[in-house]
Amino acid sequence: MRTATLGPAQRAESLAAMAERELDVLVVGAGVVGAGTALDAVTRGLSTGLVEARDWASGTSSRSSKLIHGGLRYLEMLDFTLVREALKERGLLLERLAPHLVKPVPFLYPLQHKGWERLYAGSGVALYDAMSMARGHGRGLPTHRHLSRRHALRVAPALKKDALVGALQYYDAQMDDARYVATLVRTASSYGAKVANRARVTGFLREGERVVGARVRDVEAGGEYEIRARQVVNATGVWTDDTQAMVGERGQFHVRASKGIHLVVPKDRINSSTGLILRTEKSVLFVIPWGRHWIVGTTDTDWDLDKAHPAASSADIDYLLEHVNSVLSVPLTRDDVQGVYAGLRPLLAGESDATSKLSREHTVAHPVPGLVVVAGGKYTTYRVMAKDAVDEAVHGLDARVAECVTEDVPLLGAEGYRALWNARARIAARTGLHVVRVEHLLNRYGSMAEEVLDLIVADPSLGEALHAADDYLRAEIVYAASHEGARHLDDVLTRRTRISIETFDRGTRSAREAAELMAPVLGWDKDQIEREVEHYEKRVEAERESQRQPDDLTADAARLGAPDIVPL
Repeated sequence: MRTATLGPAQRAESLAAMAERELDVLVVGAGVVGAGTALDAVTRGLSTGLVEARDWASGTSSRSSKLIHGGLRYLEMLDFTLVREALKERGLLLERLAPHLVKPVPFLYPLQHKGWERLYAGSGVALYDAMSMARGHGRGLPTHRHLSRRHALRVAPALKKDALVGALQYYDAQMDDARYVATLVRTASSYGAKVANRARVTGFLREGERVVGARVRDVEAGGEYEIRARQVVNATGVWTDDTQAMVGERGQFHVRASKGIHLVVPKDRINSSTGLILRTEKSVLFVIPWGRHWIVGTTDTDWDLDKAHPAASSADIDYLLEHVNSVLSVPLTRDDVQGVYAGLRPLLAGESDATSKLSREHTVAHPVPGLVVVAGGKYTTYRVMAKDAVDEAVHGLDARVAECVTEDVPLLGAEGYRALWNARARIAARTGLHVVRVEHLLNRYGSMAEEVLDLIVADPSLGEALHAADDYLRAEIVYAASHEGARHLDDVLTRRTRISIETFDRGTRSAREAAELMAPVLGWDKDQIEREVEHYEKRVEAERESQRQPDDLTADAARLGAPDIVPL
């Protein structure tokens, strides 16, 4: 199968092709659910288009806890169906669909009460493992184990001795959420889907009551297209209600936004060989291994302000530091925080006002002929949501359509990944790169790492690391623009790489070097390079200012001080 290249030329061709002839399915929104829906539809043989107003995964799907998990706490709520479904998906992703992107991660759960808590929590984790193994998709992860306090402190010396009487250790999985979505989009494109980011839906095309397509504005070049489709799928997450308003009605359910923030701290600030999961009065708190860093999160609070740029306030940061410091022998301070990011979960509104009680289930509806809406759910179960959305769309097509096959469709980079991993020392010798660099590329691109290496062969200077972000090679910046659809500096520093949260300067010292690497691919002149760098620096300063504010209202106002590089 050919590898899709999502450069500037392919984007323009895709927009023109979508407007040229009627599609079977047009998907609006390229978060994980929208991208998954496009892949599901195109692999059933349907002509498929995917449009996104900003960048792939620029909303919720790049700002999660980066976990692929069964939802251990949903087991406590007796939501066995959701946990069983999520565990099956976790196994599929680890073993078959994306072994290059989804990796096992250990978690330690400190016990604070003798006797009953070990029995209670241990029974839950044992059931979690058993449900995973029962579906035949748990072989990729070790089973849980019980630890004494002494053993737990050897595994996680950072914990206070009086913070636990023992512990449980279990495994889940993690991924880079934005990279995963970009790979999903490229996979859909490789099967024939037409995809375009920075292409905003401004309204729907109607024939009587029926939706027959969408008006789409090319935010980059300024043109407007009428894209006709037999079925349109609204997969816009927290923007679902706004998108529905374009057809004159909210629909059959309401989506509320819940804000979750995360802190990124250097690896050496927490002495532990395992992640941690801690109880709070409202939910749970994760300390998640993330390369040379830890991710600490998350919060769960209602948010009804700007959806595009949710802001983390000083109070949010203090909340996380207070809770994680309650168990750490050496507390974290503000100075330890390298990065902060905030995201919004799309929750189906329920009876309770507490967002942590709102539904993580998903819903699919057909509010008017020609328009399907999918909302809610968890990142882990995106493939099931996509299947349900396409199943619903198929009801509106007058033809027999194949069943979903995505359970057996590996993402680009998965095929051949394990063989290349086994040959990584040989690849390092051939390319002159350190074996750690080769491992880094394989775990970000899988077998597509060969395409990145080809860039280095053509220009050996691209095999050097970025001066101010040495986890990443210069070739990765070029590849993001030439192959992965990155259109702006922000796309690369925030989503194709994680430089914006993995460096204390938030990527400002890498901005000019990255912009100059992107410029030849995207046809930027010196003025555009200056605009990109200036915009990025203003964005970082606005985020820093928002994180100094005491509450959501003031943080939101500060964050909005930096406009988007392309006004929407």
